[in-house]
Amino acid sequence: MTTEARRSFHQELGHIRDDLIRLAATVCEVIPRGTEALLAGDIAAAQALIDGDEALDRLAREVEDRCFHQMALQQPMAGDLRALVTAIRLTAELERSGDLVVNVAKGSLRMPGAAIDPRTRGLIQTMSDEALRLFRSALEAYAENDEAKGAALRTMDDSLDDVHRAYIQQVLESCRAGALDIQVAVQLALIGRYYERIGDHAVNIGERVCFLVTGLAPEPGAGFGAPQ
Repeated sequence: MTTEARRSFHQELGHIRDDLIRLAATVCEVIPRGTEALLAGDIAAAQALIDGDEALDRLAREVEDRCFHQMALQQPMAGDLRALVTAIRLTAELERSGDLVVNVAKGSLRMPGAAIDPRTRGLIQTMSDEALRLFRSALEAYAENDEAKGAALRTMDDSLDDVHRAYIQQVLESCRAGALDIQVAVQLALIGRYYERIGDHAVNIGERVCFLVTGLAPEPGAGFGAPQ
């Protein structure tokens, strides 16, 4: 690769990185918006989130295509190859996280006017806050090439998992007590799962940052879970 070609290649790597950071920042923006629409029963806001998801999906596809183009054109090695492989994998993590927020919005549309008790509402807000905290940390880890921040995400995710378990228990108890219609309870349980999965994607991003920085894959059974 000539000096000029290498300079052009690294400029494109920088652009890809910037677009990934923009994608992650967009996910950080829509998480609280989805929660607000759900808790307020705001159908228009929920639909706006659903309609706006195509822009995130389109940018993710464009970044992925550019990565494959650079791999085919430049045949990068070592750190440059890791950067492209990481970028390709992150597009999936980010796109799927955006889809999960859309699923929260769709869930709110499936139970219009449903009365959600204060404790359940509080747990939903806490799950949203924890998911946002994880995603912001994942964004910082990638933007700063910070292996320590990336590795810390798995432990941070325990808090969201704990809240999710308490939330599911609360939904079940409310359903048994007759305070929740069964269809509403099903939608609420699914919504809890969506927040929990957003946290899992943030953990996956952290592990990919560790791979990018060190070249080492996570310990067996520890990570690089398939996006869902």
